[in-house]
Amino acid sequence: MGGNSLLERTLDSRLAPIYRKVVAGQRLTFDDGVTLMTHPSLFAVGQLANLARRMRVGDRVYFNNNAHINYSNVCAIHCKFCAFGQSRRSPRAYTLTIEEIVAKARAAVAQGATELHMVGGLHPDLPWEWYPEMLRAVKAACPDVHLKCFTAIELIHFTRISGLTLEQVLLTLKEAGLGSIPGGGAEIFAPRVREAICKPKETAEEWLHVHATAHRLGLRSNATMLYGTVETPEERVDHLVRLREQQDRSGGFQAFIPLRFHPENTNLAHLPGPTGYDDLRVIAVSRLMLDNFPHIKSYWIASSPAIAQVALHFGANDIDGTVREEKIYHMAGARTAQYTELQQLLRMIWEAGRIPAERNTVYEVIREFPAEADPDLVAAGAIHGYTAETVHLSPAERAIAAGTFHPGGRRGPVPIQFSGEGRS
Repeated sequence: MGGNSLLERTLDSRLAPIYRKVVAGQRLTFDDGVTLMTHPSLFAVGQLANLARRMRVGDRVYFNNNAHINYSNVCAIHCKFCAFGQSRRSPRAYTLTIEEIVAKARAAVAQGATELHMVGGLHPDLPWEWYPEMLRAVKAACPDVHLKCFTAIELIHFTRISGLTLEQVLLTLKEAGLGSIPGGGAEIFAPRVREAICKPKETAEEWLHVHATAHRLGLRSNATMLYGTVETPEERVDHLVRLREQQDRSGGFQAFIPLRFHPENTNLAHLPGPTGYDDLRVIAVSRLMLDNFPHIKSYWIASSPAIAQVALHFGANDIDGTVREEKIYHMAGARTAQYTELQQLLRMIWEAGRIPAERNTVYEVIREFPAEADPDLVAAGAIHGYTAETVHLSPAERAIAAGTFHPGGRRGPVPIQFSGEGRS
């Protein structure tokens, strides 16, 4: 290889050919993916992914000011991996009214949210007309917000309860205000795994068809993969290859989001769930295999802010956003917060040596931040739509904002207090 870089010195005979392909911009094969998913040196795999990230998308790390609204957890099917979906008789079941959804939307937009991510269960009683009516009500109240709503599985459900074609459903929702669709419901494409963890759910081919149709109609989307249940390394790679092939055909995927399995409160609670090594390896291999996906997201709600930050050195270039009220992972026992403030997002990115960029849903940059930490910007609440009054500043940050305190007698980065730190 003729180099002395740390990366080249960590490569063995299995990884060296993959390194040469990455440098040459060549597509990796299924067998390459399995090698990466099983190689004992996570560090070497991560460095390959970091190289690919740097070559393809540079040092920007994206985040957005978003809010999740899970409008109902009532679901007609029961997937073994899911703790969110409930029968209509469950004491944990809920369904928000359109008025309640609009109120949540108004509150999020008042705090600067530019995106509402709205998904729910397959409700057996809500009529089809309720869904476009809900979108119209939210758009009327918040005309400038982007609505990223309804997984492929929900959209197939809508065709069944409406009698409309998938194209008709999507066009009706688009007219009502739908801006894009999220990537949920993909799980793992392998039939063996779907039989074991989500037997009632639609097939991989149906999921891919929904996204292909959305792309054809001008709706962008994301893609996901649930990992850490009973899938093999080969089945993970097969999932990535099939996504890559679909992107070659329809080209509308914006980001790939690996979703870690949380066993708690599910019918698969006997499984141990993935480790931090799994989290980082899946991010890294995704960056290397998905050469036609511009953005690989490390979803801090699922893994943790700490893992999401480290993942920025394993191929990720997006850490999602503020999120606010998330229920799907938290009903499965997630211990992460349901909201991340400006200070934490900027700290995560700056400490990783990257450049923070606030984006909208379709990855247009709203504001790019300096390449180095600027505590004055943090203290001023510089994210789009925030002010010092709408974020929770630590006493040190408030002093910096007032110009009365500089740690060590000089201006410079200060430790930024995470939400809940120092509270019993």
